[in-house]
Amino acid sequence: MHQVYNFVSGPLVWVAFCIFIFGSLYRLVNMIRLVNEKEKWIFSYMSWKYSLRSILHWLTPFATLNMRKHPVMTLVTFVFHLCLLITPLFLMAHIILWEEAWSISWLALPNGLADVMAFLVVGGCIFFLVRRLKNPEVQYVTSASDFIILAIVAAPFLTGICAYHQWFNYQVMTILHIVSGEIMLVAIPFTRLSHMVFSPFTRAYMGSEFGGIRHARDW
Repeated sequence: MHQVYNFVSGPLVWVAFCIFIFGSLYRLVNMIRLVNEKEKWIFSYMSWKYSLRSILHWLTPFATLNMRKHPVMTLVTFVFHLCLLITPLFLMAHIILWEEAWSISWLALPNGLADVMAFLVVGGCIFFLVRRLKNPEVQYVTSASDFIILAIVAAPFLTGICAYHQWFNYQVMTILHIVSGEIMLVAIPFTRLSHMVFSPFTRAYMGSEFGGIRHARDW
């Protein structure tokens, strides 16, 4: 078991990060290449002003009409994404690993707060699962891959919770936590999770088109 842990927390971590970084760069370069080949005119009206206006507006809770129409969905979505991003970055156990490997560290969340945030991520995944199963409009555009993606996102947090509270076998849960986190990293560039990378570009495009061409807001 110790050898398995050393492998998944050592070489496999490097593999996962390399696939994530180079896969994301490949997707971005390929996107720019396709735009340059097929829709080069888009570059003519891209605007920093309207791009940033749109991005900042959509990052503000309840700032858009659609957000205000669906307050529960908006609240869950913002809490979910904040916890999803902040918890892994500022978890004490993760920072210790960075310090051991690279001699760098930063402020960490209190363990109790990080635990609550991990539960909120899992709760958010359950909310999105029920929504996909029960909401007819969402059911219509749901495929099997959407459920797989939800499982990929939930798994690192669920196994992390189990490892932290030492539920079940601690060593097994720790290994599953690391492996599921690596699977999520690898999946980001090649699945719908890529919106983590592409959403700023989408908003920049929409904001520039609406602001510079249509002279309207995109919210």
